[in-house]
Amino acid sequence: MDRKPAWPLTLYFDGECPLCAREINTLRGRAAAERLRFVDIREQGFEPESMGLTFARMESLLHARFADGSWVTGLDATLWSWRAAGLGFWAAPLSWRWARPLLNAAYRLFCRWRPHLAWLPHPDGAARCNGERCAVPKSADIPPERP
Repeated sequence: MDRKPAWPLTLYFDGECPLCAREINTLRGRAAAERLRFVDIREQGFEPESMGLTFARMESLLHARFADGSWVTGLDATLWSWRAAGLGFWAAPLSWRWARPLLNAAYRLFCRWRPHLAWLPHPDGAARCNGERCAVPKSADIPPERP
């Protein structure tokens, strides 16, 4: 956890997760490109195998990679991404040794429940798709075509 960062940090996130997308929007609004970069693991063409990882592994917890190739995951990925965005004050509790066991347990619980939170509103308002079925928000309803 205590290290000299090799910026930029590349944060690999799940863009379909509403809570994750909200956090990424916050970070994007604050971070400089030379300190923090973003990769949506749901984007077409993303291949975790090229990094020696599986999609299931990347989906199971947050991953971030420093410019020197070293990885941080879970709470450490969150901590370093917030530091990269200049929001270290808000993430400081993630570095408190006495709080880590409790925070790690809470993070594991969040990771377990995260797939079940897809019903939450997504910040980009995009259609929510699952397989070949999509749910379009009511505000995006299109009038029926005329014959």
